[in-house]
Amino acid sequence: MPLITVRYTTQKTSPTLKADLVEAASGLAAEILHKDPKVTAVIVEAADPADWFAGGVSLQDQKLASFWLDIRIVDGTNTKDEKAAYVAAVFKRMGELLGPLHHESYVHVNDVRADAYGFGGLTQERRYIARKLGVSPQLPAA
Repeated sequence: MPLITVRYTTQKTSPTLKADLVEAASGLAAEILHKDPKVTAVIVEAADPADWFAGGVSLQDQKLASFWLDIRIVDGTNTKDEKAAYVAAVFKRMGELLGPLHHESYVHVNDVRADAYGFGGLTQERRYIARKLGVSPQLPAA
């Protein structure tokens, strides 16, 4: 149930670019981090290359692309090696989709506590406990 935010800038144009970015981010999360795509949400936001600066120079002037990808996952559900592989694979795939990347392009794997993260009104910790007990998770009483 990761939430992935992709903010990017590129001078390339493609009618399917946003869909391709979603597929890349969520597909690699499924393949490398073992995250279920049915409960993965992705937010994609474009930025004008003239508004994105690296080293004090706009990426429009540098004729380079860049991105910031943040993925929120439950702490302890992935190894350091899996997270490192995800970072490397995302960087490679974004370069393919966006064009030559400025080296100041980022992937942030944000490990969050299970008792402080959830969806549908339930924390991941409550879902985990319910699975262990073999019961259906319930929303807490208000």
